[in-house]
Order: sequence, then structure tokens, then C-alpha cells
Amino acid sequence: MRIKLLIATADVDYANHMSNILAEKYADDFEVSVCTSSERFRDLLTANRYDAALLEAAFIESANLSAIRLPVLLADSLVAVSGAAESLRRVNKYQRISSIAGKVMEYFAEISGGIGGFGGKRARITVVWSPAGGTGKTTVALSYAASRVSAGRQAVYLNLESFSSVSVYFRESGPSITRLFEKLESNAAMFQKGIRQLDTGSGIAYFCGPENYDDVNILSSEDIEKLVSACADDADDLIIDLSDHCDQRNQKILCMADAALLVCDPSPASQVKLGQFINQHSTFGQIRANAVLVNNKGARFAEPNLPKSIQLPLVPAADPVSVFKTLSSARFDW
Repeated sequence: MRIKLLIATADVDYANHMSNILAEKYADDFEVSVCTSSERFRDLLTANRYDAALLEAAFIESANLSAIRLPVLLADSLVAVSGAAESLRRVNKYQRISSIAGKVMEYFAEISGGIGGFGGKRARITVVWSPAGGTGKTTVALSYAASRVSAGRQAVYLNLESFSSVSVYFRESGPSITRLFEKLESNAAMFQKGIRQLDTGSGIAYFCGPENYDDVNILSSEDIEKLVSACADDADDLIIDLSDHCDQRNQKILCMADAALLVCDPSPASQVKLGQFINQHSTFGQIRANAVLVNNKGARFAEPNLPKSIQLPLVPAADPVSVFKTLSSARFDW
């Protein structure tokens, strides 16, 4: 599905710039039309219907907006707003086009019913997990995500740790993932695309952390399934970073995954715990065909029930971002 979007502004240069950016970077998301005069605006609304429209204030009073499902004010702080424009959702005209595109998708998701797909493409889901803390799960998850980007894939990173570590690796200046949790009964697939951020250094798409600890931990198994399904929509790879628990929610995610990277480090504790999970826990039997052992930090753990494995070296660096970017060049095939 593409959003049929109308841009109505008297600023011709601005209209052309925005439509060119949307055509270049959001061709799968928007079908864009441009209007720069009130007369043309009225003609378009008589002959067409639009999913959404970005409207300067001067256009809002000039025509009947009933042909627009989602009219949005393209707000300019120097232009006073009155009448019908005051009641509309709004976006700031002078900001990044990517932020405007995200906000339109977010708004449209709010008024669209159902959790149905948005882009028609389902990501390959890879879960990164360990029964022991401190093994480097997040580093492995981000290294793998960055390697997928380098291979020309669109990779989305979803952190579901009990305590989020997103801010260690990415700047958190966008909407919190908590807002997505609140939209799981609506069009969450579209909403997640509107709020996820893009790290320009690595090319990884990600979500800003929750507003507080409980936001993740009160999600039910059913909520988790809806969340993962929504985030897997319209991407090539979804990489999920889990806490070290093996509760019902994590078991659900492990079983949903196309691949499960089981991480251990050189410590005896991590290897003993992973061995117990492999040989004693019923969940392993359900994921065995998709399970891959990841020996991280130079570990040499061997497990006969895990024939597929990845060997990652110890990277002597204190900066975690440098570590995952260095490891992204490792061989992640299995």
C-alpha cells in the first residue's frame, strides 16, 4: 500500500524539493501530487480523493477538504493560523523531509484501522539471545544488522531488553517506542515505520527506547507477537535483541524467528548456561533447525547439538560503537 499524498503550497521551490526527495527515498510509501495554486487545488479535489495532504494555511479555507482523508497543516511559525486550520494535525514546514514523511505515516496509522501490512514485504527475523548476561548480545545484534546493511539490505533493529541500551549506540531524539506499544491494536505496521529512526553512520533503522522500564515488561505474549509482526513489515531484516530471560515472551519470539543466534563468551558461566538451555529446555527443540551458535569475544565453546556456528574475535576497544562496527565485517554466514 502507498499513501496517496497531495502537497499544496504556494512555494514552488519547496514543493519541488519535497516531491523530489519523497520520489527518491520514499517511492514505496507515497504516491505524490503537487499543487501550487488555489484554483488547481479546487480542481484536484473535485476530480480525486487523497489519503493525506500537506496543506499551507492559505489552501485550507479555499476548498472543501472532504476528498482528503487526512488533511495536515504544513505549519510556518511566521504565518498566523485561524479557522479550520487550527483544528488540523500539523507538521512544521521547515524540518527534515524524513521527519515530515515519518509524521504523515504516524498520523495516517492512527486513523487507519487494523494491523494489516503496509508495504507488503516481510522481513527475515533474526533473534539474538543468551541465557547469560554480559556475553555481548547487543554487540552481536548490531554487528549483524550492520553487515546486512553492507549487503544492500534494509535492516531494522528492535531492542527488547528489560533495560534498554539503545542510547549507548544511537542518539535518541525521536518518538519513544512506547508510542508503538500503545498502537498495537491499530495499524501498527504503518505506525512503526513512521517512528523508527535511521542511524546515518551504520544505516541501521532503530527505535528510541521506552519511556520507562515497565513499558516493555508489561507487554503480554500476544502483544509481543503483534509487535514483532508489525516491525517485520516492509523491511528486509528484523534483528531482535532480547534480555537473558527465558520466559514465555522470549520463547514466543525465539519460535517466531527465522534464525536464532545463541551467544556465548569465554566465561564458564555463559557456556554452562547455554549448554543447559540446549540440552534441557524444551524450547530448544522447537528452534533447533534455526539455531546458530555465536562464539563471541574469541570463545571456543563446542556443542554437538549446534552444528551451525559463527566465530567472532575479541575486539580490544572500549567504545561499544567501534566494536560493533568492527565486527560487522565478520563472516555472518552459516
